[in-house]
Amino acid sequence: MGAGKTTVGRALAKKLNKRFIDSDHEIEARTGASIPLIFEIEGEAGFRQREAEVIRDMTAQQGIVLATGGGAILRAENREYLKTRGTVIYLRASVSNILQRTSHDKNRPLLQTADPRKKLEEMAQEREPYYCEVADIVVETGRPNVQSLVHAILDQLQRALSAPPDVAFANPASPLEPIMTTPQAAPINLQVDLGDRSYPIVIGQSLLSDADVVGKHVSGQRVAVVTNTTVAPLYLDQITRTLTAAGKQVTPIILPDGEEEKTWANLMRIFDVLLAEKCDRKTTLIALGGGVIGDMTGFAAATYMRGVPFVQVPTTLLAQVDSSVGGKTGINHPLGKNMIGAFYQPQAVIADTATLGTLPARELSAGLAEVIKHGAITDAAFFDWIEANIGKLMARDAAALAHAIQRSCEIKADVVRQDEREGGLRAILNFGHTFGHAIEAGMGYGKWLHGEAVGCGMVMAADLSQRLGYIDAVAKARIVALVEAAGLPVVAPNLGVERWLELMQVDKKNEGGQIKFILLRPLGTPVITTVAPEVLAATLQACV
Repeated sequence: MGAGKTTVGRALAKKLNKRFIDSDHEIEARTGASIPLIFEIEGEAGFRQREAEVIRDMTAQQGIVLATGGGAILRAENREYLKTRGTVIYLRASVSNILQRTSHDKNRPLLQTADPRKKLEEMAQEREPYYCEVADIVVETGRPNVQSLVHAILDQLQRALSAPPDVAFANPASPLEPIMTTPQAAPINLQVDLGDRSYPIVIGQSLLSDADVVGKHVSGQRVAVVTNTTVAPLYLDQITRTLTAAGKQVTPIILPDGEEEKTWANLMRIFDVLLAEKCDRKTTLIALGGGVIGDMTGFAAATYMRGVPFVQVPTTLLAQVDSSVGGKTGINHPLGKNMIGAFYQPQAVIADTATLGTLPARELSAGLAEVIKHGAITDAAFFDWIEANIGKLMARDAAALAHAIQRSCEIKADVVRQDEREGGLRAILNFGHTFGHAIEAGMGYGKWLHGEAVGCGMVMAADLSQRLGYIDAVAKARIVALVEAAGLPVVAPNLGVERWLELMQVDKKNEGGQIKFILLRPLGTPVITTVAPEVLAATLQACV
């Protein structure tokens, strides 16, 4: 109920060139009565009988996409028809998201109660085992747009067609298990929808060696690969061979590694090579590395000859789940992080998950901070999943990491689609960052990794949220425990209240001298607000 079956089903049918049927609409067409009226006259039992007849008839047909009612799987004969006659796709949504989507819908008789949330929770508990029993494919809906959901379904259908029969449709063991992915699963393709600036995100293993994938998304014949002294020995030769095989002429640019190197001087080093090599405006820049390389390469691409194409090839978890998506580019200033830059979207993001095998443990933990952030701000069900799978993520389980990257990219892509230039909504992606950026600047860039500072910043933001009554002590404790389980610091450095305030006042979100915070109200729902000085001071004193 409320998971988007009708909307997604109609879009999927169009992609597959099939006819779309909604079982509720079919019942209404057959009876000439609305669903609420059928419930009123015949009760739920009468409605379920009519629903079963429609499912029996429709599943006997070919060439259709059928959206059933959420309770259809309660009858054994319906489950049998669905499972034996077609491919079943379960759109999973959290109770909070369903409640939000259905709160004003008077055409749902089962929710016309004094406590709709309790009713939804009861239905979810009863129905979830049946959904998992019949589902061939499970897709987490959260808040991605319809197009990204349809792409996710098509990818899994294609994967299922090419997989051996015994592994093609393995059902999750529990609601919190990631969707099955094999070590050599087909790449996941997502889309950042920004009109004429839209671009794909490709997630998969061994993509750096795939000339078809790389060649498809790198336009022009001239390519400049910007990387650093840590990543170059690992992957520069590999991507150079791939680009050469795709018919590209490659120029490498190797910068020093580290957050402290995200400077004007190193930006100039990129321009120096581009000009010396006579790179024209059809040259594509490739950012091969983590967030620092991605931000600097993007800024160079935005400004060289007033704009040249660039492609993000992130090699760290943090970059794959966050910084490579969304078009934020820039460099640091001694007085503030990322204060000089531009919004400039890449041509594509190519995330090779195989590169995570060489990632130091500290960098892996730093990336998990951004994964946790995405769950905390928009998707409580994803936060639950992270809690249940943090051990697998820390152990670099391939399926768990693939799911975490995919879901994080879906969430960020949807936010960016709605607010490309951070005019409002996109600011929610800075949960934990107001405190985190202050830690980075106050300690000196490079002392703390960005993800470490964000992880600690989320703990501080959770503390502030609780002090304001936005979340309870249990929610705060969950956030602290998950951040700690990810190997991230939960105690902030003692910079002194005055220094904290000074650092936080240099923040792009601030307006009129007011420090703006992204807080939780409740877990899974963000709020952008200012706070009273005495409440902020209490958090600063309590968290060090």
